[in-house]
Amino acid sequence: MEDTEAKNTIASSSSSSSSSPLFSFSNPNASFGFGFGFGFGVSSGPPPSPPPPPVEVFLSEESAVAAGELEPVVVDDSVSIYKGRASTSDVFGVKNSDLVPGKYEGGLKLWEGSLDLVKTLNSDIKEDRLLVEGKHVLELGCGHGLPGIFAGLKGAGLVHFQDFNAEVLRCLTIPNVKANLLKESSQERFTSGSVGFFAGDWSEIDSLLLRGDADLDKSINSHENNEVYNGYDIILMAETVYAVSSLPNLYKLIKKCLHYPGGIVYMAGKKHYFGVGGGTRQFVRLVTEDGAMQSDLLAEVADGSSNVREVWKFSFK
Repeated sequence: MEDTEAKNTIASSSSSSSSSPLFSFSNPNASFGFGFGFGFGVSSGPPPSPPPPPVEVFLSEESAVAAGELEPVVVDDSVSIYKGRASTSDVFGVKNSDLVPGKYEGGLKLWEGSLDLVKTLNSDIKEDRLLVEGKHVLELGCGHGLPGIFAGLKGAGLVHFQDFNAEVLRCLTIPNVKANLLKESSQERFTSGSVGFFAGDWSEIDSLLLRGDADLDKSINSHENNEVYNGYDIILMAETVYAVSSLPNLYKLIKKCLHYPGGIVYMAGKKHYFGVGGGTRQFVRLVTEDGAMQSDLLAEVADGSSNVREVWKFSFK
């Protein structure tokens, strides 16, 4: 979703006349065959650079190119989340591009799926289908971090935010977290020790995150002993499934870091990302073929502002 639309309520976000995919590329001739890129095959150009090593980013590392004036995103009558804004031109030196493969993965833009996910979380909490209080939460591909921030406002005991780009965390996620969860006037129990920020590719970032048993094969045949493993109670992700080639690494990361057996995953995204090959159904197919987790469709959104969007929940069988 365009940042200018963030002032609207989730229930009545304004429509766009375009139903085409919300992607623009700074280098249309780039190779998209690498692990965190796109499923286009390999071009005749040079091979892509390896992803940057995973790093932890600290609250004190907030960038001087931080988000500007805060805008409210109204969740319901009792909850608003405040978000800043940062441009790709200021942060990455790139204009008019949502994605720069291998360099920038879209984290500065507020995508529709983030708001769909917050709306679904809010509904499930109200209807007693989801308990967030005291839980350990991870938001993957966080960008603005609104779903993770919402979990913190609803009493999560710990929230970790992950994005491919450390610059996104420094310029946008950290300022948003400070404005909502760590403000001096807040009556919440959140402290600086309750949040963490991690940048890197999904193929390597697990080395910095909460883990279950690294050697556990969470397949349909490995649950006989009914043991409990550490990890995150809730994993949140919005608009993370646009690239087919990245889905295996994303799913492996989830199984490594999700608490077994009671952990749950909430995923929001477009049913199909036309032009880049991914989509929620591609990820659901991967989960189904693996057989370790159950998939449940929670919501379908067809409001005309983009192609059809969905929210799914996954849990261990």
